Amino acid sequence: MAGAKSDVTIVRDDDNKRLEAHVDGKLAGIAEYIPAKQVIAFVHTEVEPAYEGRGVGSALARAALDMARDADTKFLAVCPFIAGWAARHPEYEPWNYRPTSRVVD
Repeated sequence: MAGAKSDVTIVRDDDNKRLEAHVDGKLAGIAEYIPAKQVIAFVHTEVEPAYEGRGVGSALARAALDMARDADTKFLAVCPFIAGWAARHPEYEPWNYRPTSRVVD
């Protein structure tokens, strides 16, 4: 049924530096990340068209930010989807990386 909510299982694949979302055993989406010493950059999120509107992207975003929180490290949301999701969930703000340096002429 199109648009129906599904049970989404998230798998962390550190070898490929991504989180994978599976629905009914099939790959439904990914969130790619770049780990660094004190920050995790989330750079790309993609949901397969057949799974759009079924909570896959939100499940990936939540798992991504939980990953940073659970490691007690900051996250940098380069991916617009992750950035937008984080902005709507202020409970993750303590782990949101905010640069403190400023460039001036």
